[in-house]
Amino acid sequence: MSISVPVSTQLPVPQQLLDAIEAVGAGTLERELNRVLPTAEIDRLAEAGIGRLRVPESYGGFGLNWVQTSELLVELAAQDSNIPQAIRGHLAVQEDALWRGEPDEPARRWLQRLGRGELAGNAWTEPGKGGFHRSGTVVSESAGGPVVNGVKYYTTGSLFADWLDVTARDEQGQELAVLVARDQPGVTIQDDWNGIGQRTTASGSMVLENAAVAESELRLLHERFPYQTALYQHVLLIVLAGIAEAAARDIAAALSTRSRTYTHANTATPNTDPQLLQAVGEVDAVAHLARAQVLETARALDAAFAAAGGDAEQQLEAANQVELATGRAQVALHKPVLEATTRVFDALGASGTDRSKGLDRHWRNARTVTSHNPWVYKARIAGDFRVNGTDPVRLWSVGEPDTTKA
Repeated sequence: MSISVPVSTQLPVPQQLLDAIEAVGAGTLERELNRVLPTAEIDRLAEAGIGRLRVPESYGGFGLNWVQTSELLVELAAQDSNIPQAIRGHLAVQEDALWRGEPDEPARRWLQRLGRGELAGNAWTEPGKGGFHRSGTVVSESAGGPVVNGVKYYTTGSLFADWLDVTARDEQGQELAVLVARDQPGVTIQDDWNGIGQRTTASGSMVLENAAVAESELRLLHERFPYQTALYQHVLLIVLAGIAEAAARDIAAALSTRSRTYTHANTATPNTDPQLLQAVGEVDAVAHLARAQVLETARALDAAFAAAGGDAEQQLEAANQVELATGRAQVALHKPVLEATTRVFDALGASGTDRSKGLDRHWRNARTVTSHNPWVYKARIAGDFRVNGTDPVRLWSVGEPDTTKA
């Protein structure tokens, strides 16, 4: 599956990175069928620069904006939709360092790490009650310095990472954002994600047992860049657009070589049958729609980042706008993409369901991605803003409420 984004060759990234992205597609089906994590692929991508797309050139990055970054990541998602999702937490850590900027010494240190190719994984969500307004993961003081203890789930990309982006609280109850070195005895990660799709994102569970934390890596969660949940949602939109593109490529490739047909078909060759071509065209149109929507929300992300130099009110307004933009895109795209990933089988008949072809992965992956951050809430929030001018929710958590409290 070769790279087809028209502007990809115009992006200021090395050919080594484009080659690494294209190479990902060669083993995607096998990894999907056998649930093999793309560890080697992500290592090659990291070496080529996938983790420093927006890092300034002075730190070894490429200095891309979000529109450029999204163009590249959609293509990566079309090769393997699991990989952009696996680096979602990393992209947030990168954005926070950029938001703080060079005057901030910890940000400079992180830009240097990112420039060297180090990756960060995500560890925000907790099982059961944990995380509902109050993290069950706690940072406390020990004789050797701060340590963190807790259990996390959906730790996307953490098995591929050098660092873990962990939400926790301190002993006074303040919500924290903590960056923890992964390669230490106090960190245990399992690839036990049991979802029907996106099975190779390494979205399993994590146990933190007195894992060491440097003082400089402790921050209040609300002090991080103000559009972080929108960025997380944007990456899921990128994944969804990549899935639609992969489905369009697969249905076209399969139909172009198909010879088997029906006696009541319109033509003797499936690749000239107008009804089957219509099915392909419908999937193709959704793929282009999803890509266009992703680039539109990327522009809102660029506007939010540009507000870093403005006052607090400007920053909040830009953050609200990008939150609304990504929420609207989620509402608008989930149904067309899900329909497109089932339309594949209308053009290929029963043989298209052969397990070895793995065409069902497109629907399973899309269904899984669209289940994150439920779109029904995003639709309500967009409607409330339209009718009442109510600001969107920008930072939220998930878990079981404590029903013992009034």
